[in-house]
Parts: sequence; structure tokens; C-alpha cells
Amino acid sequence: MHLKLGFSTNAFDLHLTVHEWVNDGLMAVFFLLVGLEIKREMLVGELSTPQRAALPAFAALGGMLAPAGICAAFVWSNPDYRPGWAIPAATDITFALAALAFAAPGVPRPVRIFFTALAVIDDLGAILIIAFFYTYALVLPMLLAAAGIFTLLMALNRLRVTNLLPYLVLGVAMWFCVLESGIHATLAGIALAFAIPIRGNALPGGHVNSPLKRLEHAIQPYVAFGIVPLFALLNAGISFAGVRPDVLASLLPLGIIAGLFVGKQAGIFAFSWIAIRLRIGSLPKGTSWTTLYGISVLGGIGFTMSLFIGGLAFASPELLTQMKIGVLTGSLLSAAAGTVVLRIAARARGEARAPA
Repeated sequence: MHLKLGFSTNAFDLHLTVHEWVNDGLMAVFFLLVGLEIKREMLVGELSTPQRAALPAFAALGGMLAPAGICAAFVWSNPDYRPGWAIPAATDITFALAALAFAAPGVPRPVRIFFTALAVIDDLGAILIIAFFYTYALVLPMLLAAAGIFTLLMALNRLRVTNLLPYLVLGVAMWFCVLESGIHATLAGIALAFAIPIRGNALPGGHVNSPLKRLEHAIQPYVAFGIVPLFALLNAGISFAGVRPDVLASLLPLGIIAGLFVGKQAGIFAFSWIAIRLRIGSLPKGTSWTTLYGISVLGGIGFTMSLFIGGLAFASPELLTQMKIGVLTGSLLSAAAGTVVLRIAARARGEARAPA
């Protein structure tokens, strides 16, 4: 994990530890995939109209505000813990959707679409939190260089360049500039995703050769089966040497557990209910309130994104251990409880369609 790898030229030096290459380099590819999914959903998917986006947007907003508020209430009395206020605000889209497939294999398609849209918006919120609250020092020349490269990428998009190679080459250069600018390097993945064109050349049979879809399909297996497990392997490990059972009584893990397990379900369900009652959105077709509640509980699976934010928030090994225990406990509780609720909902065919 601590072995340094890299290279040097006359212009720059780039040497990072294996741990940093995974967290700052490979996770930029993870965020590239997230960005591609967000862009696709916003332009041609379930977030492409205000009516479609309203309910998952409200649900995601509640699913970020409530966990962050609950965690902040736990940790604010200790200045060392305060940076961790945002850890439970993020849902891990990969693990949450996998848990949904396991918990409710027969769940109606509109429910899956709603949960996917909710998780995508939630990821966008997590990205904004990282950009605004976990950037501590800026190197202006490198930031301007990154902005210049992003301008070139958008120019390629406007010129309808569909060859992915120039986008990827410029994307690597932008990643280096962002890495050196003080902003977390993974945000370069999001910026690159927004520059990849979704328009493409027409193919026989009415299909479109979309660069965005080509890149999304190309990197998705590597992210799901390579990058995410590798990140988890290097970041989720907990040394229990010297860890006493009363560590769970510390305010930091308690705040994270409460945020993920209580805050997520309360925020998602309450804001969904408000949006539906105000006719801003409607309950997905074929969805019961029990199913919606089960979905809300599964939203508390914060694993990858929560660990990522926690790694930005803390440097102390002791605090990192407490953070990881909180994230893993809260995520496991949410996965288990959400599975139970969704299994109950699958059997309850005659339940009421709305709460009293």
C-alpha cells in the first residue's frame, strides 16, 4: 500500500503510493462512470424532464440532509470529529442496487428506475460536497490549466468529435492538473464525463453510435469487478488490535451509524411522502408505501462513497478506524433491515396504497 510508483520528466514529477494511485487515480475512473450515468439520465433517461426527476430529486435531498444533520449533531461537540459530518450523506449506488436485486428480485421496474435515479442524484450531491467542503488549498495556476483543458474538451464536444481518444488523452492531462491544484483528483472524472458527447453517428437499424454509451459500457465491468473491490480492499480493512467493544459508544461511529441507518431512511421516506402529498411527484407505478420504505432503508448503504469521504475527512489512524466501523455497521444494518422490509412488502399484496 505504501510503495511509491510513478515517473519523472523535465516538466513534472509524479510519484504516488499504491494507496494514492487507487484513491486518486483509479477512483477517478469510478467517478467518470458515475458522471456518464448522471449525464445520460439527465439528457435521455429518467431525469430528463422535471416531472420524472422531481420525486427522486426530493428523495435524494432528504437522504442527504437528514443523515448529515444527525451525524453533525453527534460529532459537533468534538472538533476532531467535525470533518466527518458528511460521511453518511452518500449512498453507494453499486452496493445499493446489488442489495436491491438480492432483496427484491421481482420488484417492479418503476421501483428500480426510481431507486437508480435517487442514487444517481445522491452521487451528484456527494460530488458537490467533496468539491465544496473537502478542498483545503488551491494552486491557482494548475486549476486554471485544468479549466483550460476542460474548455478544449467542451470544444471537441461542440465540434461533434466522436473519437474517444482525444477526450481520454486530454482527460488524463486534466486529471494531473486537478491532482496538483488541491482539488480532489477524482473530480476530473466527473468533468470529463460531462464533456463526452451523447450524440453519435447513425447506424443501420436506427441505432446511434454514441461515444458516451460506448465508454460507459467499456469501463463498467472494470469499475464493478476491479476498481470498486480494490478500493474496498485497501480502504475498508480495520485493525482490531487494541479496539475495545466500547468504541461503538464513541460519538463518531455512533453519528455515522445513526446517519446511515436512521437518517437515510427517515430523510428519503419523509421527503418522498411530502413530494407525493404536494403532487410534485407520484408514487412509482406498482409501488406500495412499504416497498418505498424498504427502498429508503437500503439507501443507508453508504459503503464506498462514505469510506471515500471519510478518507478525505480524517488522517488519524484511530479516527479512520472509528469511521470505518461506523460505515460498515451502518451499511450492514441498512442492507439487512432493507432486505427484510422488501421481502415483507413482496408478500403483502393487499396492503393500503397510502398511509392514513
